[in-house]
Amino acid sequence: MADSTAQRVWDAALGQLQIHVTRPNYDTWLKDTRGLRIEDGCFVVGVPTEFVKEMLGTRMRGLVSQTVGGILGSPTDVIFELLAGANGHRVNGHTPGNGKTTAATDEMALAEASPVHSIISSPLLRQRLNPKYTFRTFVTADSNRIAAAAALAAAERPGEDYNPLFIYSSPGLGKTHLLQAIALRAGQAGRNALYVTSEQFVNDFVTSIAQGRGDEFRRRYRSVQLLLMDDIQFLASKGRTQEEFFYTFNDLHSNGCQVVIASDRPPSAINGLEARLASRFQWGLVADIAPPDEETRLAILLAKCREQRIELAPEVTKYLSDRAQDNIRALEGCLNRVVAYARLTHSQINLDTAMKALAALTPTVASPADPQGILQSCSNYYSVPIQAITGKSRAKQIAEARHVAMYLLREDAELALKQIGLLLGHRDHSTVIHGVQKIARALINDPKLSAQLSDIRSQVSH
Repeated sequence: MADSTAQRVWDAALGQLQIHVTRPNYDTWLKDTRGLRIEDGCFVVGVPTEFVKEMLGTRMRGLVSQTVGGILGSPTDVIFELLAGANGHRVNGHTPGNGKTTAATDEMALAEASPVHSIISSPLLRQRLNPKYTFRTFVTADSNRIAAAAALAAAERPGEDYNPLFIYSSPGLGKTHLLQAIALRAGQAGRNALYVTSEQFVNDFVTSIAQGRGDEFRRRYRSVQLLLMDDIQFLASKGRTQEEFFYTFNDLHSNGCQVVIASDRPPSAINGLEARLASRFQWGLVADIAPPDEETRLAILLAKCREQRIELAPEVTKYLSDRAQDNIRALEGCLNRVVAYARLTHSQINLDTAMKALAALTPTVASPADPQGILQSCSNYYSVPIQAITGKSRAKQIAEARHVAMYLLREDAELALKQIGLLLGHRDHSTVIHGVQKIARALINDPKLSAQLSDIRSQVSH
């Protein structure tokens, strides 16, 4: 099979994988990979370093194989191969996986346990900016208009209008797009802008302590004109790192430098975030991005079609729009899968092709599961009343039952985030998406949880 076809399949797979993994994990492990070829029933993926090859092969092979197999329509084994010219990466004088210097802080222990910590040198220090994430390609609508306008103002007049600017939304609605658009626009104007995820910030800080380079770390983060921090919620409960960011924020803000922060929830809803940080994040403007309405979803699809120079019939566009109502990244993933499927099968992109392409990846049941049946089944399985699941208690067993209910209401009952929030005690959509993602991530490595879900599902009627 031609390399170009393998890359198209891989592009479609990446669209799907972006939905199932966190943004930091996607950027670290998957972003710089390539679809190389299909041979002997195996799909070969090119990776930039030996360590990425090892981590994908041991921790994400199952998810990647399932995704690629769904696109190709048959079970497929995935092989990870070092890209031509790439070299294995060494960290702090050690090859990945060998002993590392540690420091006695909770967040350092967490970072040491994280695979991201092992590649924190030069590749991680380089900004990972997507050249497609510009203000021109961002589709503005009522659901994101305030956030988009404030982001543009921050890029063109840093430190003047909205400082700090705090943007929050459920995953996949454009926060990262806006932050990187700010960085790109500022760079074009000759301004020194730095875009990082909070996970990168944590790992850089941990390394600076371990290597005795605290001054170098501070110069890096406090000498910029714009600091753009993505996924700030991952700083929660990391006391020493929060303290460092607190002083970094104060230093930049007092010097008139622009700070832009993105999160999956507003500052007041980030558990484990110090009150002094939450207070400072609300000094400027807090702007949310809501899920796109149908008109916006259609506009996004048309913009993506123009980029790829393809045409979609109105009924196909409507079908894709209805399949991904709460997540722009999922919407783009649906489009990528349909395009890849049509090319692989040499088919016209029509409604029948689109339905077959998406059904091959996400088989549908005869009808959605009954929401009340899901709640009752979760109640029975965990031995907690439905009133407790929909209530405010955070006891471990009740919280687990609630998160599983969120996941099943989303996946099996096919409810919108707002519907799930209303059903579970008027919770907001960011709380619901957090619970859904928590279960989705746990399922990757926890077969016991998968068996529990099967038991719960077996008691639910459709």
